[in-house]
Order: sequence, then C-alpha cells, then structure tokens
Amino acid sequence: MDDPPRRTLSAAQADALLRWSDGADSNRPQPVPDPTCLYGLIGEVAREGSDRTETNPIAIAGNFIAYLSCAIGRMPYLAVGNTSHHARLFFLHVGRSGRGRKGDAVSLVTRIDEAVRAQRPHLAPQIHRGGLSTREGLATLIHDGYRVGQQEVPAIADKRLWVVESEFANVLQQSRRGGNTLSAALRDCWDGVDLKPATKTNRVHATEPHVCLSAAISPVELLALVQRRDLLNGFVNRFLMIWGERTRIEAFPRRAPQARVEGLATAVMDILEFTRPRAENSRETALMTMTNEARRRYAQLYHAELNQDFGSALVDSVLERRAPMLLRLAMVFALTDRQWLIEARHIEAAMAWINYATYSVGFVLAGGKGSPSQHQVEWAAERISAFLASKGSASRRDLVVDCFGRHQPAAVVDAAIAHLIDTAPATVQVEVQARSRSGPGRPATVYRFVRPREPN
Repeated sequence: MDDPPRRTLSAAQADALLRWSDGADSNRPQPVPDPTCLYGLIGEVAREGSDRTETNPIAIAGNFIAYLSCAIGRMPYLAVGNTSHHARLFFLHVGRSGRGRKGDAVSLVTRIDEAVRAQRPHLAPQIHRGGLSTREGLATLIHDGYRVGQQEVPAIADKRLWVVESEFANVLQQSRRGGNTLSAALRDCWDGVDLKPATKTNRVHATEPHVCLSAAISPVELLALVQRRDLLNGFVNRFLMIWGERTRIEAFPRRAPQARVEGLATAVMDILEFTRPRAENSRETALMTMTNEARRRYAQLYHAELNQDFGSALVDSVLERRAPMLLRLAMVFALTDRQWLIEARHIEAAMAWINYATYSVGFVLAGGKGSPSQHQVEWAAERISAFLASKGSASRRDLVVDCFGRHQPAAVVDAAIAHLIDTAPATVQVEVQARSRSGPGRPATVYRFVRPREPN
C-alpha cells in the first residue's frame, strides 16, 4: 500500500478523535461479532467468563486466543512462500473507560493459567504484566544470557512470553520518545526474528522469541497517542483490534466455579501437550498444512475481502495485515482441535474474527461507516425471525437470497443474526453441518428457529 499523504491521515485521525472526545460517537450502534468467532474451546471460555457478568465474551475470547497462541510456542508453523508463520498474535481490546471491562476480560484467562501452572508448570508460559518501556527491557525477559561484571547470568531457555499490557497507552507514549525502539522490538517479536542489541553498550540478545500481547486502551487514548509513523511502519497493524464493552449491568457478577476453571485448564493442557516438543528445550518443528478445501477458501478470501480497500487512509493502514492474521488465527483454531491440518471450518472461524476486527476498526477510526444502524439490525432481525419460523432453518445464503432478495448488505444480515442469537431467550441457534471429506464445498452453517417456551 502506498503511503497516504500526511494531511489525509492526520486529518482522519483528528476527526475521529474529535468525535470520541465530544461524545458524538457514544450512541452509535456498536459492532456485533458473528457467533462463529466463538469457536470450540475459545467459545467455552468466553461464555463461562461472560455468564452473568459485565464482561464482553468477544474480549475474553480475544485475550484467551492471545494467551493460547503464546503457550503453544514455536513448534507448529505454517509455510507461506518463504515465510514461516507461527501461531503468534497481538490482541488489542478497545473500549471506553469504565465500560470496556478491560481488566475483567483477562481475569478468567489468568485463573485458567494458574490452574495449568499448578498442575503442569512446564506447560505455562512466562507472564509479564505491563511496564514495557525499552527494547533492552523486553529482551531481558527472554534473554540468551549475559554478563554483569564477573558474573554470568544464565539464559532463559523458554522464550514464550505473554505480555498483559492493561494500559497500552504506556506503550504508545514510550514510542513517542526520541530514540525509543520498543515499537521496533515488538514488530520483531510479531515476526519472530531475534531481538538484537540496539546499542553497542547493551549486549542482551534474545533469539527465537515467542512473544504475544494482550493489550487494552480507550478510543480517545488510541487516537490521541498513536503516531503517523506507527500507523505506517507496521506496528499498529500487527494488532488484532477488537471493540468490546460491557453487555449488561451486574452489581454482583458471577464467579466461575473453580471446578469449571480446572476443567477448562485440563482442555488447555491437552492442547499444549499436543503442541510441545517431545524433547525438553529441543528445536523440533511441526509443519501445519491446509486441506484443498481450506486452500480454495483462503484463496477466494485473499483475492477479495482480505485485500479490500475502504477508502480511508487511516482504516486501510490498520487493516493491512488481515491475511497473515487470518492464517495465524486458523492455526490456533486447528490446534485447539489437536490437529496439524487446517480445515475450511478453521478458515471460516478465523475470517469471522477478521470481519469483526474490520468492523471494530471502522467503528473506532472512521465513525463506523458501513456499520448498520440499530434500526436496520432490528428490522432485519424481525424479518429473519419470521422467515425462519416459516422455513424451520436456513443457511446464510438462503437468508441473503431468499429472505432479502440480495437487497441487504452482509453486515446487516450478520448483525441481525447475531442480535437474534444474543437476545435472551435466543430465537435462533447455530448448527455447523460438516460435509464428508470426499465431498466438495466447505462446512455449512445453518440457522435454526427456536420456538419460545410456553409459560407454565
């Protein structure tokens, strides 16, 4: 992508900041994720953490994906051309102060990690909670060994590091300091390349880092602190940016039972035992591959949605890495199924996240252009409900073609489906009908009408 003119990018950023600062954007309909985002174990954790709490399930899911991508480590990789992608992700949760419940979105993930650590500590990654300031400080957390005077500091063998940065504004502020190389170091971490000393006086190295981030920030802080340089140099677009605010008000939110936490931890440990090298501290690798069906679906997306421009210099700069992010998400989803093979269903779940990230970025940075209004969503939801009540069930294509005659954009249809699923009691349930391995096409998602129970 060519660099946008400075005035265009800065003006778009200033306009978005003004809208959030004066409250003009406070009542717009918020992005709604596709239920497909909550795939498998990720969905179980998200639903457990959001049940009778104020925490948004999509925010819990994003943090859990970041944690899991870190704990999985560098053994699995996917070759794309001459580039090897590991399941390594940076997650950025955006929400207004007091409403985002950004700290709560990490709480259940932390409890799951504690349960893993108590039973099989070798499976749990190192965790660093905030306070990143320099490249050297980051490298020191996973260093290869160094000397202090006459003393040798032994190397840290396990290079897995999950950074929980609840105040991402701190990272952006550090980036604004002249000569600070933290953002460059984090770019290297996302790429998986060695962290080398930035100066001759500092000799701290970290080879083969596997660093993943869970970060949080408010929209005003993001727009006020991010620099044009970080928008264009690939720093910000390495983050999967997701909008998430509280879904309800609960004076006494429910605490997940410890037995349930330990059950989820057991599922995590099964995944990590599957993905860890057989020999301790070995450099064993495992090549992940894609089914022909998954390859075809990814190629379709790559030539369409994954390289779509939105006519906004600001939005386009942040969404530049949708394709590699989709592949890394698909890797995580396949590994949660304890398999090295990426199937079409993993691509679809990953694409649901990319779509939601796209809606989120547009909502935060461009005033939500293209985001359906609440009136549109409710109108479409009523029409879908009536259509399903008469038909019993339908695919997404059936809804687009037969229910709306192709006259409604995908964003409206998806938001309306999600609205029907999220509304209590739900009037629509989702079924994924796997196709035979020999048959053509990808797994079909079917939406089925749920008749409300008659009152006693």
